[in-house]
Amino acid sequence: MGFIKNVKEEIDIIRERDPAIHSSLEVFLYPSFKVMIHYRIAHKLYTKGHYFWARWVSQRGVRKTGIEIHPGAKIGKGLFIDHGNGVIIGETAIIGDNVTMYQGVTLGGTGKEHGKRHPTIGDNVMISAGAKILGSFTIGENSKVGAGSVVLEAVPPNSTVVGVPGRVVKRNNRSLPCEDMCQVDLPDPVREDIACLQKENSELTNRVLELENRVKQLLKESEKQ
Repeated sequence: MGFIKNVKEEIDIIRERDPAIHSSLEVFLYPSFKVMIHYRIAHKLYTKGHYFWARWVSQRGVRKTGIEIHPGAKIGKGLFIDHGNGVIIGETAIIGDNVTMYQGVTLGGTGKEHGKRHPTIGDNVMISAGAKILGSFTIGENSKVGAGSVVLEAVPPNSTVVGVPGRVVKRNNRSLPCEDMCQVDLPDPVREDIACLQKENSELTNRVLELENRVKQLLKESEKQ
């Protein structure tokens, strides 16, 4: 009954979050569905100490989907991997409930750590295409990680991260429901910094011109005297 319940949950998740799915039968062809079924089986084997068979099941899922989830990873309910090719989730990664990922996402380690080496992802997080989250730290709940970002340190809840390396932009501690999870409508702190520098440069230039005019005026007054 547990297996059938998992299948029904996966179908509901994919149909809810992917408008390209028009029938429940299509879900059985979906990479996210296939890899999560493989993961649930592999994880159960892994927790019982059957490491070889856990990896065997896991690698079959990789070959079928292009998504690599280590059987030791801990994943909550409602993980949705859209398209998914190139997604990698490491052994000690922990993923909360209702997380959405896109293709090319990596939850990896830095290569210098022991024990807990991979990130912890909070509930209701969206990780956009190509994002890399590397290290043992937490991405707070209700956060977004922008496409192509490289995150190397902890992210507070209700935040948006963009850039290389990733920079945090607070979003007024507002929750991010699934319908608000847009990959492109994200702040651009680099552009904001450049705009700020341009404004300050313009103000400084105007100030210098004012001072030059003032100096010229004083020189003219001194010559008349």
